[in-house]
Amino acid sequence: MRGRPWRERQRCQRAGGLALLLMLPLLGGCGDTPAGLPGSLEWDRLALPAEASEPVRRWAVDEGQRVAADQVLLELDGRRLEAQLAAAESELAEAEASLAELRHGPRAETLAAASAELARARAEAGLAELSFRRQQALFERRAVSEDALDAARAERDRRRAESAEAEARLAEFEAGTRRERLDQAEAAAARARHRVESLAVDRERLVVRAPRPGRVDALPFLPGDQPPAGATLVSLLVGEAPYARFFVPAGQRANLAVGDALIVHVEGLAEPFEATLEHIRREPAFTPFYALSGEDASRLVYRAEARLSGERAGTLPAGLPVRVEIVDERDR
Repeated sequence: MRGRPWRERQRCQRAGGLALLLMLPLLGGCGDTPAGLPGSLEWDRLALPAEASEPVRRWAVDEGQRVAADQVLLELDGRRLEAQLAAAESELAEAEASLAELRHGPRAETLAAASAELARARAEAGLAELSFRRQQALFERRAVSEDALDAARAERDRRRAESAEAEARLAEFEAGTRRERLDQAEAAAARARHRVESLAVDRERLVVRAPRPGRVDALPFLPGDQPPAGATLVSLLVGEAPYARFFVPAGQRANLAVGDALIVHVEGLAEPFEATLEHIRREPAFTPFYALSGEDASRLVYRAEARLSGERAGTLPAGLPVRVEIVDERDR
């Protein structure tokens, strides 16, 4: 505090404890601002959603645990989908049986029955024809009334129609199933098969697996909870090392390019980390609230990301504050 105005020394002495820590970036004269650009430590993150709104049956891992690819992380209750899958499989079996029946065509017994029915209908039609002729001869001799002749004619016509129907039925059986009916049955079977496959995938996804190696960051829902569909069940941190997300003032933007070497200071660690600039946005944004200090509060910044290197970086947690130093060309 030596060399500062008396009022400034008094103000700094009164700012103590947590209030001093919170307000330090806003006070230009209470202490030296740490070197570097402000930011935070982040990991590439995968959010694994709930495919259906079902209760959580069990956890297979704990938060912070490292997992391998395809390892089971969490399982939802699948009894409802299992019942739907069983019903869909029954519908598929029915559709496939109907299709097989149409492909095989009528049985030999069916053809024999149709042939016998045609013979019976033809015999009855012949008998009706003889009866009509007798009635017609009697009518011409005035032995029967016109009503009796009309009744005999109607019976003859009915028997003829039955014979024609039986003949057409036999021809249909002998010709086999029409192509259009087979197409319809094949489409119904395919539709039932796709439904079974879809439900099987849904059932499989009730068992949440790690898509790639990583570390479990969060399990928001406890066993017994019923998350809504689409809610994040597991948050997974992936990748070999975290990256620093920081903000570059407009005045320094021209000095940075993807691939540049940087130095990252992590809060709470004395030794810094080497890093490589992986991405920097083209569009500027306003200075984030935690970087407000003096004139910087009114300047535009560009969000950038730098990947840390070294084995030590692989153990760092997400969310730590960082300060990023741009390495001078003369020091590279």
